[in-house]
Amino acid sequence: MKKLFGVSCILLISVLLFSCNRVSNQYITRLQRMEENVDKPTTIEEYKEAIEKYETRVKDIQLAQTQIGIWYKLLGQKYMDVTPPMYGEALKAFQEALNYYPSNPNLYYYVGICSGYMYHKEKDGTGNMEMAGKYLTLAENAYLRAIQLDDRFVNALYGLSIVYVYETIEPERAIPYLEKLLTIDTKHIDAMSVLATAYYLNGEFDKTLEILDKIIDTTKSAETKSIAEEKKKAVLEQTPFQ
Repeated sequence: MKKLFGVSCILLISVLLFSCNRVSNQYITRLQRMEENVDKPTTIEEYKEAIEKYETRVKDIQLAQTQIGIWYKLLGQKYMDVTPPMYGEALKAFQEALNYYPSNPNLYYYVGICSGYMYHKEKDGTGNMEMAGKYLTLAENAYLRAIQLDDRFVNALYGLSIVYVYETIEPERAIPYLEKLLTIDTKHIDAMSVLATAYYLNGEFDKTLEILDKIIDTTKSAETKSIAEEKKKAVLEQTPFQ
């Protein structure tokens, strides 16, 4: 029973530490004293005993915080896995996880993914363009932060490029990220396809043809090869690029 109370107290204190200062330090201190049976040490031995107990408590709290962050990440993934996916709830969970792991590029990538889906939900569903714009900006910033933390993060490079090519229609901003991605994963067919579109929209038709030829030579998918050949034909005939 005492062990159960101890675990509950640790988790409670951990949550309180991240609750926007709504709980005073005095309250947290009272919880700690109640758990450790430490009040006001006066002797050398009492001070040594109090220090030892609080050092152990700090380690316990750090462990609890680590576990809470992991649980928020797993919760977000669960929300993404249900049918239909609950991207709004997943986004909240990943943002909570970032309170515990603020330098984790994967969490920022997940925030980018979920924000992208929420952008389309608002844009195509409710028609709330103001909210849609906020989600799109959140997605862009999340991908940028993920790349800042790990500049070889292929999925984040790709996700950011999708935003720039298909959402904000800024292909010139996507091109360097896609080119870098393809130095890391030289056979990333989807990235090649997006880069071909970016080159085309940016008026770089020779580079468009070059990357389409690379897709044709690299892909093992007959469908992908056929699409690339159709796009190449469109470029050569100067017809609209689909």
